[in-house]
Amino acid sequence: MADSTDDGRDRLARVLYMLRMRSTFCCQTEVRQPWSMQMPSIADSVSFHVVTSGSMWLKLPDAEAVELRAGDLALVPHGLGHDLLGSSDSPRGPRVDQLEQEYLTPQYSRLRYGGEGRATQLICGIVSFDDPASRELMRALPAFLHIDADTMSAASPVRDLLRLIAGELTAPQAGGGAVATRLADVLVIHAIRAWLSDGQAEVQGWLRALQDPRIGRVLEAIHDDPGRDWDLQRMAKVAAMSRSSFSARFTELAGTTPVGYLTRWRMSIAHSRLLAEDVPVAKLAGELGYGSEAAFTRAFGRIVGRTPGQVRRTAVA
Repeated sequence: MADSTDDGRDRLARVLYMLRMRSTFCCQTEVRQPWSMQMPSIADSVSFHVVTSGSMWLKLPDAEAVELRAGDLALVPHGLGHDLLGSSDSPRGPRVDQLEQEYLTPQYSRLRYGGEGRATQLICGIVSFDDPASRELMRALPAFLHIDADTMSAASPVRDLLRLIAGELTAPQAGGGAVATRLADVLVIHAIRAWLSDGQAEVQGWLRALQDPRIGRVLEAIHDDPGRDWDLQRMAKVAAMSRSSFSARFTELAGTTPVGYLTRWRMSIAHSRLLAEDVPVAKLAGELGYGSEAAFTRAFGRIVGRTPGQVRRTAVA
């Protein structure tokens, strides 16, 4: 029989396998000293930056700037705005979306910016996720992930993907931008895997709960059947714990109550389906365990901040 650690890894592996991107944008960038620019905050997204030659600094709000060198990869989850700088003491620059760019496709652009000094070449991008597991995973990631080129093994999938992306963008061929954006999807997933496999990674929140032998079983059961008539007693039975012990343990690990998590998971499913399908709200409510459309709509508005109709109109717009 596999031990509980193996079970937790299997659950995590299944989540990583199911990650789905909603959209990707890539920008091939060349900047010359002196330069600096701001990356705006974009909700429900992960920014990534690959330095293909030269070096730069990345600064998050209220944090020290971090130097990135050729071959390094940085991820900024949570849609956080941040600064890209030519040097650690560079003043803040303009927002990147306000700079003139050459848009080759809606998902791919080229940017040349800065003075006449030393050049740095970057591949910058934004990835958005659309499935519930992806959203939960993004919440559990730290504010900044830095994968240093010097620490990557020669056989690292991240290293291979970085080479492929750089090759597509620095030696343009037909469809190179499309290939690069698809590779960027895979790059972000492999970068997260690399972080999770690092013994120094501080796994917490949802990720820690998912790998817990008892709480992880409950999370997986909810994910497999979100419309079931779940209550605290039924969840505790799956965990083979008393209700009080289960509730305390779940809240400690996941950062929310069991019922709070169930509601958030259901509303995340609903949000994704409203964007992707023309499903009636009453049908969606029934499938997700709500006795009435009104009760579902109230819960949806409380969690998402908009009505189902408003979300659906966003998808059509």
